[in-house]
Amino acid sequence: MRERIRVIYNPTAGKEAFKQHLADVLAILEEEGGLEASCHATRGAGDATKAAIAAAQEGFSYVVACGGDGTVHEVVNGLAQCDQHKRPVLGIIPAGTTNDLARALGIPFQIEHAAKIVARRRTMPLDLGQIGLDHYFVNIAACGRLAEITYDVPSKLKTVLGQLAYYMKSLERLPGLRPIHLHVQAGDVSYEGKAMLCLITNSRSVGGFEHIAPQALVYDGLLDVMIVKPTNLGDMIRLVSAALRGEHTRDERVLYFHSSEIMLSSEDEVDLNIDGEYGGKLPQKVRVMPQHLSVIVKQ
Repeated sequence: MRERIRVIYNPTAGKEAFKQHLADVLAILEEEGGLEASCHATRGAGDATKAAIAAAQEGFSYVVACGGDGTVHEVVNGLAQCDQHKRPVLGIIPAGTTNDLARALGIPFQIEHAAKIVARRRTMPLDLGQIGLDHYFVNIAACGRLAEITYDVPSKLKTVLGQLAYYMKSLERLPGLRPIHLHVQAGDVSYEGKAMLCLITNSRSVGGFEHIAPQALVYDGLLDVMIVKPTNLGDMIRLVSAALRGEHTRDERVLYFHSSEIMLSSEDEVDLNIDGEYGGKLPQKVRVMPQHLSVIVKQ
């Protein structure tokens, strides 16, 4: 009996490219992977989470998230809730705007090439971040006015312009951004003061920047924390330029460290953004779930 694989895809992700490749993807999984493949097209927010849970309950061995980081986030949140003995292995075929986890794992953005990697089924363990009792993230938890910009990018603009849409919105908003009050407690590390941004990341790639957390590993049982202290517009632009080279963590305006558990609080009303989605308001406790999933990788 062949193992079963469920492809969960977002028909509107990226530039709506995946739909044109669906038949080829299923053929690759069946012919090269020897799998029994089926698919599910998401119909709205939260649907990919429900579909991932249903696939686990129906005994699928693999669940593939096909779309952008939002689709991966929802599928992960479904799989993370499943009993470890029935939890399917995660696969990723990137078809979104930034594709941060795929980028961190070295999965190619060409859809058929990614499908061939899934068909080979080589796996590695994957840490998750957890917020509260039942919210999970695979890439980042972020707070601060810079993090809130992602909410303001219309989905149609992301579809047409891709990652450029985020940069356009950032440039538009940057001059008016003000720091938040932030208290961070993580083991022996404590920070109390103003901040432009706080990132808690599981992978190196954030928002398409491949070196935001240069020491991050997705399987080391730790989360990487970066706090950007208040800065003026000119210094912020220079800091972004340094981030493109992976040199920003040496800047005096940046505090960078690792922890398995982080407490966040603020005197201000501050939203937490998890994998680009709304994750509630501070205060929040963030912790790592070491090697909670298995994920298919290139090698």
